[in-house]
Amino acid sequence: MTLLDSVQHNIALWRSLAGAVAVLLAWNAALLVWAARSGRVLAVDVVLRKQHYLQACAQGSVLLYWGWYWQEVYGWAYLIGAQLLFAYAFDMLLTWSRRDDYTFGFGPFPVIFSINLFLWFRPDWFYMQFLLVALGFAAKELIRWDKDGRRAHIFNPSSFPLAIFSIALLVTGRSDMTWGQEIASTQFYPPHMYLVLFLIGLPGQYFFGVTSMTM
Repeated sequence: MTLLDSVQHNIALWRSLAGAVAVLLAWNAALLVWAARSGRVLAVDVVLRKQHYLQACAQGSVLLYWGWYWQEVYGWAYLIGAQLLFAYAFDMLLTWSRRDDYTFGFGPFPVIFSINLFLWFRPDWFYMQFLLVALGFAAKELIRWDKDGRRAHIFNPSSFPLAIFSIALLVTGRSDMTWGQEIASTQFYPPHMYLVLFLIGLPGQYFFGVTSMTM
């Protein structure tokens, strides 16, 4: 992605992407050395959970519909892709730093899509987007409790970092670092947005009964 013209023409964005790659590569190298010296065998378990890919499909549909009426969403797509790659790598490395098995699935998709429905940092500040994602996955891994006999994360990995960063932006008066105002004002450019959101949410309601809803 650092070779794209839009990245090459923005040195701050290039540095954010290159810096994220450098950090992940260094972490990966250190982890491999540590695993080799300690005799650990790092493994990947593939588990495709329905709630993850259904949620991702719903959120992706909202992004596509929104983007049809505000083209900036489509222009942002490659940076959503960058966040997805970062999320998978960060989550995997953090998990392997604590235990041997990583569960690979669609989990990062709804987290990243959810974050990008609410907050984008402008290209000059894009490293903050990576920090936002990192905070969400760190909280998911590190802040946990026993629920029905198993360890589970307490905070939603998208809403928790969004809350923290939003409060920080409001307190410091630096919402200009983000596309927050534009996101809030353009998400209802598409006609009948509430109806679309309701219809998109029906599969999740059918399979999981997330919450009671009325027409």
